Amino acid sequence: MTDDRLAGRVALVFGGGGSSDGVTNGQAAAMTYARAGASVAVVDIDAAAARWSADAINDEGNTAVALTADVTDSTQVAAAVAATKEAFGAVDVLHNNVGATVLGTPEELSYEHWQKAFQLNVDGAFLACKHVLPLMIEQGRGAIVNVSSLASIRHVGYPYPAYMAAKAAVNQLTVSVALTHAKHGIRANAVAPGFIDTPLVRRQLASQAGSIDELLAARNALSPTGKMGTPWDVANASLFLASDEAAYVNAVCLPVDGGMAMSTG
Repeated sequence: MTDDRLAGRVALVFGGGGSSDGVTNGQAAAMTYARAGASVAVVDIDAAAARWSADAINDEGNTAVALTADVTDSTQVAAAVAATKEAFGAVDVLHNNVGATVLGTPEELSYEHWQKAFQLNVDGAFLACKHVLPLMIEQGRGAIVNVSSLASIRHVGYPYPAYMAAKAAVNQLTVSVALTHAKHGIRANAVAPGFIDTPLVRRQLASQAGSIDELLAARNALSPTGKMGTPWDVANASLFLASDEAAYVNAVCLPVDGGMAMSTG
């Protein structure tokens, strides 16, 4: 069945790069938007990663360009937005995927690493919104999807208060943008992934278990479904929020977690 929910639209995906290690949340989002008919600008700090995802989209017969930017650098973010408009004429969907866990309890964590957590997880989303919103206001339309985390609304067992606080800030940034700019035809929502099996998770949380197999088994066991989700699960929820099917859905933080947000475990 042909999916044309984003036909004629332009999606700008920050943190959309991929690699041979496996499909990332960002790559899955970029490819899912493209499969729904959007022209996609894939932005990543790693030029090769951006090209990997863009090539995968183009190889399927869809349309993408690869761009490079550090989302913590306002000038680079602005340049990526301008390049997207130059390539495709608009930005209809903004997807903010960049984020990273920073491990450490308050007494262990340096202030520098605390700030790093906010730079990666909050500042990037803020800067993308800052530079895309004027264009969306001028267009009179737009959909923003911010990638938060289940850790923004509940403890999930890992010692990363900086990450939890930063993702909670992403939720409230989303609410503020959504309610301030609803009158401009702009919606903003967040997805809050639970335990998702991604290459990044395997790298960043490997120290929390004796082996990768132990890490994956523990995360599977903690999910109410008995199995972690995939990047495609997050991408499909994001596509819904970005599409006109969600035309009256605004300021929502949607868990994509197999029910873990409601679990007492």
